[in-house]
Amino acid sequence: MDLEHAIRNHLLQASTATIATQLFRLGLRHVFLNGLLPLNPAHCRFVGEAATLRFIPMREDLDTLETIHDPDYPQRKAIESARPGTVFVIDSRGDTRAGTVGNILVTRLRVRGAVGLVTDGAVRDAPEIAAQSFPVFAAARSAAISLSVHHAVDFDVPIACAGVAV
Repeated sequence: MDLEHAIRNHLLQASTATIATQLFRLGLRHVFLNGLLPLNPAHCRFVGEAATLRFIPMREDLDTLETIHDPDYPQRKAIESARPGTVFVIDSRGDTRAGTVGNILVTRLRVRGAVGLVTDGAVRDAPEIAAQSFPVFAAARSAAISLSVHHAVDFDVPIACAGVAV
């Protein structure tokens, strides 16, 4: 068992509160994402390196339904770039008026080997996502399509999620 695997296994056994306390003792005080809840409490434990996606407010001249079919749209590229073992973290500026992902994108992340998803925004298709054994934490649920509120601009860059630097 390599060190990384051993550390991952130890972290999976520890509670989030214990990890946050230990990080606090080390001087890391702003490491916990407040206000996010699991879609399925039975599937809410995961450990992994962050893969990030950043949204800004949408623009009517840029965000049409055709946007989601563009292979160069950053959200699509980010999903297709997700690596096995990563946690997909989305910065939606805390705006919960539209879902940042739905069942199709979450399924794609799971198939690509991601171990969880975290967003400070909303998700669509919450019952279908909750039925998967894939951990998802979100601030809310919304039926609205992401393009009605959000425009993806970048991925695999530093972001803020729920007030924490990722």
